Amino acid sequence: MPRIIHCSEPRPKRQMLSWDETWMGPDQGLIACWERGREMRITEPELASQAEQGELITLPWKGGTENIDQDKEKIKKTQKPQKRFGTLNYLAMWQGLRGEDLSVDLDGEQVIACTKTKRTVIFRLTLPPNMLK
Repeated sequence: MPRIIHCSEPRPKRQMLSWDETWMGPDQGLIACWERGREMRITEPELASQAEQGELITLPWKGGTENIDQDKEKIKKTQKPQKRFGTLNYLAMWQGLRGEDLSVDLDGEQVIACTKTKRTVIFRLTLPPNMLK
């Protein structure tokens, strides 16, 4: 049975949670990431607009596609495209920034193509060992 973390707007931000309650609970910090994305939607409307347009912008979690080294991109265009992976924390924050409900499957993968870079990112709970660097 899939483990899905879901929160809907409008939901008040949780207050006075300990670090363990925030990051080690059943949602593994995803609600906190989504709440932060909702805050950023208000304080950084340009960033929110980019996310709404489907751009995988740079956020504090692995998953954005904007900071890809251009030289490496030129080389990779002649080779088979490599898979890019992102964290569910990124996905949760991005959903909040876009003004969406939080909806993340802890056991599955979600694939999103950035509308700006056309790069595809696979979001999942654990990253492959070679991606943890």
